Amino acid sequence: MDEILIKGGYPLKGEVRISGAKNAALPMLAATILTGGGFTFENVPALKDVETIGRLLAELGATVASESGIVRIDTAGIDKFEAPYDLVRKMRASVLVLGPLLARLKRARVSLPGGCAIGARPINMHLEGLARLGAAITLEHGYVEASAEKLIGAEIFFDVPTVTGTENLMMAAVLAEGTTVLRNAAREPEIIALAEMLNRMGADIQDAGSPVITIHGVRTLKPVTARIIPDRIEAGTYMVAAALTKGNVRITDADPNHLKPVIHKLREAGAHVHLDGTVIVVKGGGPIRSVDIKTLPYPGFPTDMQAQFMVLMSTAGGLSIISETVFENRFIHVSELRRLGADITISGNHAMIKGVSRLSGAPVMATDLRASASLVLAGLVADNTTRISRIYHLDRGYETIEEKFRGLGARIERVKGESAI
Repeated sequence: MDEILIKGGYPLKGEVRISGAKNAALPMLAATILTGGGFTFENVPALKDVETIGRLLAELGATVASESGIVRIDTAGIDKFEAPYDLVRKMRASVLVLGPLLARLKRARVSLPGGCAIGARPINMHLEGLARLGAAITLEHGYVEASAEKLIGAEIFFDVPTVTGTENLMMAAVLAEGTTVLRNAAREPEIIALAEMLNRMGADIQDAGSPVITIHGVRTLKPVTARIIPDRIEAGTYMVAAALTKGNVRITDADPNHLKPVIHKLREAGAHVHLDGTVIVVKGGGPIRSVDIKTLPYPGFPTDMQAQFMVLMSTAGGLSIISETVFENRFIHVSELRRLGADITISGNHAMIKGVSRLSGAPVMATDLRASASLVLAGLVADNTTRISRIYHLDRGYETIEEKFRGLGARIERVKGESAI
């Protein structure tokens, strides 16, 4: 099994291009199910999760071709309504095919999802919303089965904002009869990107990106060409890496508007952040100051940046507190950071981080996607060599991460089994 070896202590310098956002690509690719025809997607990241959704679409009857960031999908042949366990277990976002399958084929059978071990993340709000639209829902043998002769618009209230729930219900509602209103909807940029694509397909979606989204159902949709927006979490990860290593990194093809909380906290921590259109320049150098973080649904500080910022705070002066309010099990990376010398105490959903003068390289194990990224960041500043195992998590969300870091001057490589750097 592949591992990553990192020899720390080298400031990052240079330029890195941000890839397309996985969390935008997955729902947009799933939306192709809604109508038959040829779709083209640009700026698609080469990631395991994107490969998985492509295989799932092919399993349903689509043809999928991918080359150099371009993905072409022909959905004319989709005639199957079952998303099997072998594919869905690999990626929680596979549940996004549920809404579009039900809207187009009037029936869907989707395995209950898998994915990262960062909390229960139940799909009950997806199912309750589909039932409000008129679907009959049953759970049997590990599968969700949904059917409806026709979907009827309804008012749906989410107990808490749910990104995939908002996306799933939005896709189901575009072909429903009448008007659907989603209240307490998630507001992420990826939801706006999906809505913009659906509207170009012929849907009538209003106010995506606000807590209340209104969808007027239409009879038919058409295929389109779409470009995937930049990955704000990948950009945020390289921003933190630049500050952490006291480097000077120019980050291109980003969208600073999607990163306001991260930019604010980095500046508060003492980093210099300069914005110029789609370019973000982050310079470290001075002492890192301790700051407190509270994760919140967008537009608050993203939970997907919590682990990376914890590494930064582990090298800061003083005490900082990170409060995780989105997922209940997202501190599982803390034990591995402690192996590297971090001083972190957990109390409920709060992590208290006392900055240390240095981290020390050690063998560590990745537990989920963003935890993997945090271990890479820690390895960049740790003494000697850090060995990270179970790095398949990284391949789900970061495109060629070791190549990009090497391009910035890091001593990092991917190896098979035991090796020395």
